[in-house]
Amino acid sequence: MRKKPTLSFWQIWNMSFGFLGIQFGFALQNANVSRIFETLGANVEDIPILWIAAPVTGLIVQPIIGHMSDKTWNRLGRRRPYFLFGAIFASLALLLMPNSPALWVAAGTLWIMDASINVSMEPFRAFVGDMLPNEQRTQGFAMQSFFIGTGAVVGSVLPYAMTNWLNIPNTAPEGVIPPSVRWSFYIGGVVFFLAILWTIFSTKEYPPEDLKAFEENERQTTNKDEVLNEAEVASSRFAKVGGVMGLLGLLIVVVTKLMELEKELYILGGILFLFFLLMMMAALLKSQKKDKNALVEIFSDLLRMPLTMKQLALVQFFTWVGLFALWIYATAGITSHVYGTSDTTTKLYNDGADWVTILFGVYNGVAALMAFALPVIAKYTNRKITHFISLVIGGVSLASIYLFNDPNWLIVPMIGVGIAWASILSMPYAILTGSLPSNKMGIYMGIFNFFIVIPQILAATILGFMVKDLFGGESILALVFGGVSMVIAAVLVLFVKDVATEN
Repeated sequence: MRKKPTLSFWQIWNMSFGFLGIQFGFALQNANVSRIFETLGANVEDIPILWIAAPVTGLIVQPIIGHMSDKTWNRLGRRRPYFLFGAIFASLALLLMPNSPALWVAAGTLWIMDASINVSMEPFRAFVGDMLPNEQRTQGFAMQSFFIGTGAVVGSVLPYAMTNWLNIPNTAPEGVIPPSVRWSFYIGGVVFFLAILWTIFSTKEYPPEDLKAFEENERQTTNKDEVLNEAEVASSRFAKVGGVMGLLGLLIVVVTKLMELEKELYILGGILFLFFLLMMMAALLKSQKKDKNALVEIFSDLLRMPLTMKQLALVQFFTWVGLFALWIYATAGITSHVYGTSDTTTKLYNDGADWVTILFGVYNGVAALMAFALPVIAKYTNRKITHFISLVIGGVSLASIYLFNDPNWLIVPMIGVGIAWASILSMPYAILTGSLPSNKMGIYMGIFNFFIVIPQILAATILGFMVKDLFGGESILALVFGGVSMVIAAVLVLFVKDVATEN
């Protein structure tokens, strides 16, 4: 049996370097898109629905790209063609976003940007599973966390640096994106593309025959067969699961209509009903023995996913509700609660919005540093305990933002959020890959994204309603809600089976 070779520090560095560019783009998006939307006329309660493009895009794109990359092999390799394609279009979207003349244009550009980033990002997760043996995967995902944190620090603080170090204005006439934001996005587009090229040209992938041999060895040492259900999925099961989703979606739509709830809930119901239609199509194809198509294969893999993945799904759900609350409402919450203004044309608001980018830079900088500590902590405890501790710290810190009135002291809770962020970016994936076969690494990483995307969609559909009708317009309370959700995720980690370390 052939064992997958261990890689050197610099080989892991090179294969992860592209994440520097990916997160540079994500950081600019996360820290500035709400600001762009508000500048172009969006009401604070409407911001979540505008953000819905990002998670919906990921829900669709990532499993498709994962499935395709599992079956790809050409001159560039298996995953690298998708790195390149996504980088080209994501970079173009970053250049276009700050020049949006209207709100609908910005929302559409966000859709394109997020789709393109997802095309590049999803194969990167599978890339670690392809290239590294199990004992190095924690290190591999930690290295990705380092580059994510580093890229996010620079991307987050760039608008602030433009204004305070280079004297580029951070204000503009009503409805116009400030120059500091525009130039930050231009730089982001260039960095994204060059970082992806670094990984493409510095790392060679193993051909399919080598990966097959490595997989046989891993099956002998990790008992993957105990948790991976390879049984064929009957068409009736597609119909049953799809029917439940369809009824749930229909119920949400009917209740929303009868009780005159927020219109965002229609989106959640519509997504569930779309899932029902796709499952019915898969059931029909399956009953006709047309198994060899992407739709049937993706949903078959979804229905027979490993036990570890099912357990991690709940952890991810509550984790990402908390994170999405932070990303959507950090600017609105901090500018209104700490700075006392929601007027986007004032210098006070824009100073507050700039400080939010610094705070995002703080938590991402902490994550970059913690990336090197996490493998050490995991070595002396285990991956589950490491993730549990990190999420508790992050959740308590996120909720505690409500208690601070001095902008400078907000750095303290952001340190805690950074500890959690480092673990979120590495530990679940390190645990997950131990239960996955190499020939399904891409599709299962794409399906795993469902449990990041679905809570984001849920958050985007209900947070606006909660802020307006439950929190009395106080968007800072959305951050408290997010912190509680993250603590729940921490408790659920303790029930996850880490196949690679518990057999």
